[in-house]
Amino acid sequence: MPPELDTWLDRPQIRIRHRREADAAPAELWEAAQAVRLRDARNLGRLVRLRIPGLSPDLPFGEMFRAPPFNPVYEDDLTLVSGLVGRIWTMRRDYPTLSGPEEFHTWSRRGTVRVLFGNWVEPVSDRRAVLVSETRVQAVDRRAWLGLAAVRPLISSSHQLISRDGMRAALRMVGDSRAARLAENDASAGQADGA
Repeated sequence: MPPELDTWLDRPQIRIRHRREADAAPAELWEAAQAVRLRDARNLGRLVRLRIPGLSPDLPFGEMFRAPPFNPVYEDDLTLVSGLVGRIWTMRRDYPTLSGPEEFHTWSRRGTVRVLFGNWVEPVSDRRAVLVSETRVQAVDRRAWLGLAAVRPLISSSHQLISRDGMRAALRMVGDSRAARLAENDASAGQADGA
């Protein structure tokens, strides 16, 4: 089941959703998605590090979304929903740390936005799953709406990196780990046959 993102942010000015289906068990796909590092996602990782200075290229996205300036608001076995607040259009790191999910839910500081990042896996079968990413942005007031308008072209021109770099890296990791397991199984079988 997809998370109820409307619970956290129901009137976004921007909503972006990407989906990628994979030949992988749901838990296997989720584990791979959480392990993708910023450097594994090339251009997406560089853009994230430009917008949030100080992040290591070796930082996995799963850890990034669980640490400041991100604020986890909901999590289960195949889902992570995180929020970020502040003025995302500035080059300064203007993202306040929140005390918890409720503060994100009630955030209303003038001149800021609330950004919700939902990432989850939807099972299709035991061996097939869909990786989903949805980002929502909501301005708190008119001043924030104007700031958001300034960064909208960057969002429009770069959001495809989520699917092209980030999600593709997760699918590649699933394939690589499957290939490694098959090679190990073949090697074990070969050793047993030769013994």
